[in-house]
Amino acid sequence: MPNSVFALVSAELGAAADPRAAAMAGALAARYPDAARAVLFYGSCLREANLDGLMLDFYLIVSDYTAAYGRSWLAEANRLIPPNVFPFEHRGLIAKYAILSEADFARLCGCEADNVSIWARFAQPSRLLWAADDAARQRVVSAVAMAAPTLLSLARPMAGEDADSLSLWRTGFDLTYNAELRAEKAGRSLSIVDADPDRYRHFGEAALADGLPPLLSPDQAARRWRRLQRRGKFLSVVRLAKASFTYAGGIDYLAWKINRHAGTAITIRPWQRRWPLLGAVTLLPQLFRRGAIR
Repeated sequence: MPNSVFALVSAELGAAADPRAAAMAGALAARYPDAARAVLFYGSCLREANLDGLMLDFYLIVSDYTAAYGRSWLAEANRLIPPNVFPFEHRGLIAKYAILSEADFARLCGCEADNVSIWARFAQPSRLLWAADDAARQRVVSAVAMAAPTLLSLARPMAGEDADSLSLWRTGFDLTYNAELRAEKAGRSLSIVDADPDRYRHFGEAALADGLPPLLSPDQAARRWRRLQRRGKFLSVVRLAKASFTYAGGIDYLAWKINRHAGTAITIRPWQRRWPLLGAVTLLPQLFRRGAIR
């Protein structure tokens, strides 16, 4: 079926990307020779012609966490609170990459996920820049192909019976943005769809034609979104705390990202760099007051 979500996702994941990003993905996979299964490139940099000075975003999919880390506390941290996030540099480019196992990636793209972070991101465009073999490639395509139907099925009861595919997307992204601590300005969730309406219309119509996962009633959907929002914001804080141990310079990256997306001028004090966990937590109240995150 050439217009099925699976076919559309397969084509989009295989589309051309910046050769420097592809080289970076290969170098990243080479750091985990016993575990790497696939490397996905996603986020705003996917649309940029010049990657210099930008922070690229990757997901490294691994066979399992023990293979990636050995018998390290990092394996247990990744298992309990996925994903782990690390910085990476290659030939003048900088990036951050998150690590998920193949099993967790598939689970978190589906309707049973307890948070929105993976299916909300991979309902948007991404590129599969490296795969260990054809089986790994097919597993990634199958997982990503669940992301858009998950978002649309959960958005549909909230958008109303007469909503078209673009309205479903807009409703879905608006709800997912409220289910995480976000540094973007108000309206960012809607601009995602408006930046490429043909893509979202095509994917939305294909998902509707394929048949969405079982629909919830409006009351059931509202309760589910409330749980996702509570869980998502809790996990955002927990991941921030975890990143203070796994991500060198993580608090400076946090400030950079907030300033870039929210137009603020957050500065990090020396004591916050010395104790990044405490520093990150103490930033939260002032960021809420300024409206830098929501």
